[in-house]
Amino acid sequence: MSKFATATKRLLLGRPFRSDRLAHTRLPKRIALPVFASDPISSVAYAPEEILLVLSIAGASAYVYSPWVGLVIALVMAAVVASYRQNVRAYTSGGGDYEVATVNHGPNWGLGVACALLVDYVLTVAVSISAAAANIGSVVPFVADHQVLFAVGAIVVLAAGNLRGVRESGTAFAIPTYAFVVGILAMIGWGFARTVVMDEDVRAESAGFELSTEGHHLAGLAFVFVVLRAFSTGSAALTGVESIANGVPAFRKPKGKNAATTLLLMGVLAVTMFLGLLFLANVTGVIMAEDPANQLIGAPEGYEQKTLVAQLAGAVFGGFSPAVWYIIFFTGLILVLAANTAFNGFPVLASILAQDRFLPRQLHTRGDRLAFSNGILFLALLAIVLVAVFDAQVTDLIQLYIVGVFVSFVLSQSAMIRHWNRRLAVETDERARQQMRRAQLINSFGLAMTAAVLVIVLVTKFLEGAWISIVAMALIYVLMRGIRRHYDHVAEEIKEVEGEEVTLPARNHAIVLVSQIHRPTLRALAYAKATKPDVLEAVTVNVDDGDTRRLTDDWNRRKFTVPLKVVESPYREITRPVLDYVKRVRGDNPRNVVTIFIPEYVVGRWWEQVLHNQSALRLKTRLLFQSRVMVTSVPWQLESSKRAHGSDSDGPRPVAGDVRRGLTNGKTGGGDSGRTGSSADGKDTR
Repeated sequence: MSKFATATKRLLLGRPFRSDRLAHTRLPKRIALPVFASDPISSVAYAPEEILLVLSIAGASAYVYSPWVGLVIALVMAAVVASYRQNVRAYTSGGGDYEVATVNHGPNWGLGVACALLVDYVLTVAVSISAAAANIGSVVPFVADHQVLFAVGAIVVLAAGNLRGVRESGTAFAIPTYAFVVGILAMIGWGFARTVVMDEDVRAESAGFELSTEGHHLAGLAFVFVVLRAFSTGSAALTGVESIANGVPAFRKPKGKNAATTLLLMGVLAVTMFLGLLFLANVTGVIMAEDPANQLIGAPEGYEQKTLVAQLAGAVFGGFSPAVWYIIFFTGLILVLAANTAFNGFPVLASILAQDRFLPRQLHTRGDRLAFSNGILFLALLAIVLVAVFDAQVTDLIQLYIVGVFVSFVLSQSAMIRHWNRRLAVETDERARQQMRRAQLINSFGLAMTAAVLVIVLVTKFLEGAWISIVAMALIYVLMRGIRRHYDHVAEEIKEVEGEEVTLPARNHAIVLVSQIHRPTLRALAYAKATKPDVLEAVTVNVDDGDTRRLTDDWNRRKFTVPLKVVESPYREITRPVLDYVKRVRGDNPRNVVTIFIPEYVVGRWWEQVLHNQSALRLKTRLLFQSRVMVTSVPWQLESSKRAHGSDSDGPRPVAGDVRRGLTNGKTGGGDSGRTGSSADGKDTR
């Protein structure tokens, strides 16, 4: 079964990559653009449509405001892109908004940004895939009838593609992204030529319809609220911009410069297509209704409202079906691939949070293909749940959208202002100071724009569903703080104190597995020494060069008498290198028994088991099947296990003769009052 599973994994994901191939996975700008910018580029397929849908509440006459709404959104996007170009130049480690806010505002604000981004990434996948189902469903009835099934399948396929690695998935996704951009720009250009240059009357299929609305009731503040709601909904076009800041480490050197250039290209393309589609919607007279069955007047019997892009393609290209199908096909495909932005941003951010001990450590390490596999799988699972709960409806999902990303925008820009203030306080070169002040001015403008949008979004969308995102952020914040407290408590509890005396336990034989020097490791070494083995070695597996170097330096500095051997692991595995090493040792002396000592935590709560002992469990499972190999777990009881079982395993123990002398009041240290004659070593003292 193990061989079959391995073969299946290799068939789906490909051969594993060595750690030293990480540099070869860096992305050039032409690949980084579709990998990290597919979300804001593809959002032009649904953001203009959502503006028209909201304005339809006030009647078709309200469409006259759509170009102005679009221009303000374009201005905000320009401000955000310009601001983030400063971010990626100043912070290239990949922490993005989380790192910027943590460094300049403190860890609590940084964690708040991280919560907002995690929620936004999950929503990016759900909204993009649902929008793809809606667009493809415009021409494929089966997809329209089974949107949830299509969305779930698309998420699974996308996750599998990303598990093969960033570089490989980026190459596969580049062609559809560029094909979409070319198709939309060609449609805008040809539509402009026909309507403006040739002065033709180009009309959409819904241009002759009318809207039955309560527009005569929408006056004053009510109408302003509708326009503001259209603006906040259309601001979904800005989502995904922050992903480039989180993905800077994936760029080729110079990372900051290449990321800034990619941001500029993304901004130009997104703004051009966004405004171009709104222009075509106005000149072709498209009518979009939130409730087509009740709002549309003049529509034929059984009329199914198509998406904005589908209607524009049909109007601009007339009867030329290949062009219409090209636009619809690549629009649906790019919306599926738009979720790739989240699949590249979420795992990186989760890895950084795991490294900072706010998430389980399993999310920190890379998989066989040098991708953060656990983060990819976790994101896919959450997105599938969200799509199923909201029935893959874009209009419902988009109400939850945007809040998280604009929270991160605001905190990031305010943090960058503080960053420049600190730099200016120590910089003496006048030319450098001028550059910093210019960058600070850009970030200040970005802060003003994004803060205004955040207020509008909260006012107009809170009761529509934005409150769900806010509650989710709060719950994630509490969860991550709890995980951090747990890891901090464990680190403090097992911290090794130099000069601390360790009592040698009973005799036995050993090879001791070491990951770091702390109390559980010292206990395992002491127990192994007590066994008086012929050969005693400590072994560590090199899955991270920096960590291994620090361990060996600390080991040599402390002058342990036990030699430390480093077993190389080019594919970042732990189990296989240990198994191979044990087989070699056993083969040298086949009549000897090899005993492996594994330090292991004993926890008292079920959820703590998820955070600890996973590597040890896999290793023990494999070692138990090896002949002439003994596995010994050296337990270290955490405080939670002691409280759960109502005992103090480190308390004083009675010795032989204590009961006879009346020193224990008839009780043993182990809590077994029914065996008053038992000593700590199990011998009868009576």
